[in-house]
Amino acid sequence: MAYTEKTTTGYGTRVGNSIKATLMGFVIIIGATILLWWNEGRAVKTADMLEDAQGACVEMPNPDKMDKSLDGELVCGTAMANTEEVLTDTDFGISENAISLSRKVEYFQWVEHSESKSEDKLGGKEETTTTYTYKQEWVSSPVNSGDFKDPAYQNKNYTWTVVENQDLWAEKVTFGAYVLNESLIHSISSTEAVELNVNEQLLQSMDKSVADTYARIKGLPTPVNQANAAVAPVAQTEPAAATADSLQTAIADSISQNNKVDLEYVHQAGNVIYYGRSMNAPEVGDVRITFEKTVPAKVTVVSVVDGNTFKPFVAKNKKKFQTLRMGKKSIEEIFEEENENNTMWTWILRIVGILLVISGFKSLFSFLETLLKVVPFLSSIFAFGVGIICTIVGIVYSLIVIALAWIFYRPVLGIILLVIAGFLVWVFAFNGKKKLAELTNKGKAEPAPAAE
Repeated sequence: MAYTEKTTTGYGTRVGNSIKATLMGFVIIIGATILLWWNEGRAVKTADMLEDAQGACVEMPNPDKMDKSLDGELVCGTAMANTEEVLTDTDFGISENAISLSRKVEYFQWVEHSESKSEDKLGGKEETTTTYTYKQEWVSSPVNSGDFKDPAYQNKNYTWTVVENQDLWAEKVTFGAYVLNESLIHSISSTEAVELNVNEQLLQSMDKSVADTYARIKGLPTPVNQANAAVAPVAQTEPAAATADSLQTAIADSISQNNKVDLEYVHQAGNVIYYGRSMNAPEVGDVRITFEKTVPAKVTVVSVVDGNTFKPFVAKNKKKFQTLRMGKKSIEEIFEEENENNTMWTWILRIVGILLVISGFKSLFSFLETLLKVVPFLSSIFAFGVGIICTIVGIVYSLIVIALAWIFYRPVLGIILLVIAGFLVWVFAFNGKKKLAELTNKGKAEPAPAAE
């Protein structure tokens, strides 16, 4: 059931807040300007670096054999990334010959969601209605329910145990006759599920510990012999039933569940260890741990040969570059992808910067808008007009900043952008649209020359 809270903000308080918002508008515009300028410089420098790197990159024909002639060269080679190291999760006694071994921990908790709606009242007051709803979900860390707004849900969260996430990585991963550096190792993404086989005594010990916690939290008698206790049936509630399907996503389809072990409060299945009475009917407090490993795989490396290992390429502009891609890739494919990524991030940051500029300009008018909220109708009209103007001014301002950055880094393209920005100013600020329409109508109105 939803919990509703209503709050009222007085006119004087709103005016005071609007002054702060106006000052914040200047800060936002300055920050957005720096972001736009920096982004254009980053894009140009990255493009130049990639051009230098592609021009210097040579094929490594046989990574399985050391080639001293390639020392100091930026190479592109494909080989198996492999390791002989055995990684051990000491808390669960899990050992794997793998490049990495990770455990991901999730907790089944009540989660608070809120949705607010504000309404201006005559006289300048603002009434805000906030609706809080609560749902049981798997989350990455325990949720403090003591801060929930609805008293009926406060202090409803607890966990049977708390386990830290963990990522273990092999220190030595070979690439043919070479050794990968740490950055390249961490770029390998050949992830698979771990077929668990946890020691039964350890599982029973964990089961006893969870049973004690369960009894303490639920106010039940402490079990005497947890290993032989019968498993009580668990009712499948509607939220739990919906969540049960998510368990199937945790247990990878690629492994069997022959390793399934069911104690009363601890369960092992596939690559999951589960703390709770039932894996199929989660209840608040349950904990789910998923184990995965990174296995040897064929990879393509672009990096500078440094003896028997690798180091980043340093371009003329001092930017560094090295990359690892899964599978076999050519030099052309890798640098095409890198340039596409550079373009994508350039446009993402441009859009973010432009939106911030528009937001900043709108904030500059928040004081005037708030003053008019004594009569909400007038305030709405003012806000609509200001929104249009700030959007146009924000786009023009952003284009000018981008153009100036390009003039600094790439003069020709920068001048083109300035021309575009100037044209927009002419159209929207100096009634250029009307003049264009007049010219168009005049052209249509001119009579065709009479036939002789």
